[in-house]
Order: sequence, then C-alpha cells, then structure tokens
Amino acid sequence: MIAGVLIDWGGVLTTSLSDSIAKWIEADRIDGGHYRQVMRELIDHAYNGNGENVVHALERGEMSGAAFERDLAARLLTVDGRPPVAEGLLDRMFAAFDRVDAMYDMLRLARGAGVKTCLLSNSWSNTYPRDDWDEVFDAVVISGEVGMRKPEPRIFLHALEKVGLPGGSCVFVDDIEANIAAAQGLGITGIHHLGPDTTIAELETLLRVPLRRA
Repeated sequence: MIAGVLIDWGGVLTTSLSDSIAKWIEADRIDGGHYRQVMRELIDHAYNGNGENVVHALERGEMSGAAFERDLAARLLTVDGRPPVAEGLLDRMFAAFDRVDAMYDMLRLARGAGVKTCLLSNSWSNTYPRDDWDEVFDAVVISGEVGMRKPEPRIFLHALEKVGLPGGSCVFVDDIEANIAAAQGLGITGIHHLGPDTTIAELETLLRVPLRRA
C-alpha cells in the first residue's frame, strides 16, 4: 500500500524547464546551440558521471547562486559572441516557470485522503513560492537547505524519515530518470513525470483515490 508521495518541484509542479529555458534564450539572445552543449556536459556529469562539478556544489548549497551565475555566464555566449550578464542569470532562466494547479490539487486531495506528501527538490539558489505549502506538504526537503542532492541516496532517506515511512510505502515523482533510478534502488516506486494527466492517472492507480477536482 502506497502511503506517501515524494515529489519534485521544477518541471513537475511547474511548467516544463525546457519551455522556460527557451523563453530565456530568446530574451537574453543566448547562442542556443552553445548553451545546449555546455549544459549537456554539466548536467550529464552531475547526474550520470563520477566526481564533482559546479552543479553538485550549487545544489547542495556549497556554492552561492551568484558564484554559479558568474561561472555559468563565463561558459555561455550570446548571439553577439559575448558572455551574458551574470547577475540575475538564474532568475531569468527560471522566470517563465508557471505553477501547475492540477498537480497542487492532486497533492491536496491525496493529503486529504491520509497520504503523506513531501517536496523533494534540487534547488538552484531559486526562490520557491511557499504561500500555501502548509496546505500541500507534510514535509519539505530542499537540497540547498539540507546539504544533500538527488540522486544521492541519503536525501531520499532523509525525506522518508521526515514523513515517517519506509521506501516501500512511498512513490517518488520526478522528471529526471537518474533521480527515479536512485529512488527505486531504495525500494521507492518511481513515476517519470511527462505531464500532469499521465502522472495523476498513475498516482490514482497506486493510491486508489480520486485525485482530480470534479
């Protein structure tokens, strides 16, 4: 019986990261091909490689957002061949994130049915909209606040401890497959989030409760 939902924020409770990035690339006149090459190397290494890089440090809170912005800006180019403005870079990258109300409604309905809910998010020094989180989450685990990051097993164990449940009683929802694989290694059921409709349908099957507003 699934009694707990651990869930990511960016790209799951918000609109997709790729959409937000596309709008930022256009607004800041970033060289898109060069950006994708730089980020592919950074992200692939951060989630699938060995050793450490600046993404690990940022997500654990070991590196400030401002320092990461300077590092990333130095790696990127605008279409004019110059580095973009570093200050405020992360805010601009994520400015087009929009809340997905259907996912928040799902969490409220799940929690109302007695299911424990926990946000489990890797932060990029970003500000989270927390106004109604007391209504939505039983626990909140943000990487930069706890000094751990997905896909490290210890952050999943920390989240399980916060909700007081074993891995086999929980499901984890994320849009990054490496994170899902790490959760599954601890006995947690994984859902690869591709969109609200499919994720909510999978959760309704697992939790055996309706999770959509009438």
